[in-house]
Amino acid sequence: MRNGTAVLVAALGAALLAPAAFPASAQQLSSRPGVKSPRNTAGSAGPALHEGSVRAADLLAHTQKCRQISKGKYRTDGDARADVPVCGTRDTVFWKADMDIDCDGQRTKACNRRTDPLFLHATTYQQSDGRHLNAERLPYVVVPGPSRRWNHAAHGITGGTVAAVVHRDQVLYAVVGDTGPADLIGEASYAAARALGISPDPRTGGAASDVTYIFFKGHKAAPIESHRAAVARGDALARQFAGGVRATGRPG
Repeated sequence: MRNGTAVLVAALGAALLAPAAFPASAQQLSSRPGVKSPRNTAGSAGPALHEGSVRAADLLAHTQKCRQISKGKYRTDGDARADVPVCGTRDTVFWKADMDIDCDGQRTKACNRRTDPLFLHATTYQQSDGRHLNAERLPYVVVPGPSRRWNHAAHGITGGTVAAVVHRDQVLYAVVGDTGPADLIGEASYAAARALGISPDPRTGGAASDVTYIFFKGHKAAPIESHRAAVARGDALARQFAGGVRATGRPG
């Protein structure tokens, strides 16, 4: 959860409908307002995953044209130019941006105040048992907080909504788990980055560009903390979105 007030408090505590083209690569800055954090764009935290049966290329082929549904564009980082539109179809919402690392939620070995000075022990959405999400274990995506520019809830996107995250030739299924600043876009959990072979370090990790987020409106994984449920639901929805394209042969 990266709203301006929470970020300021955390930082102080640590120290004391028109077609549009996708934007060019974003600057290498942190998504947290006022904080610059160079990303390790080449580093990989482990073997990359390809989940489900639909190829990255087939998903990306259906995101080349953007019908902009946001009333403005978003910045990927505090000092970046606002050039990322939120795009929509009848059944999906998508955008192409960078990936900053969200370590918020349950305190774990990888996600805590020591590893992330801006760590918050809370996520906007919670598990079925009422606990906050575990960013180290659960692949989740962060959406911009609601504003006059765009309100995710008004477009069928809320906690648990299934999303396909595409980076290069890799596909990961995740859920919406947190919200960020109302003017910034492009963030996912530690686990999501690690699964895609992106450095998940909340200080220096992430990807500077070329991450596509596809959200399937009105479709949730249940319970929200079940990654297996997200993969199963996401793969079925991705097949529909990609128009019944030939599967890769990988299990869902």
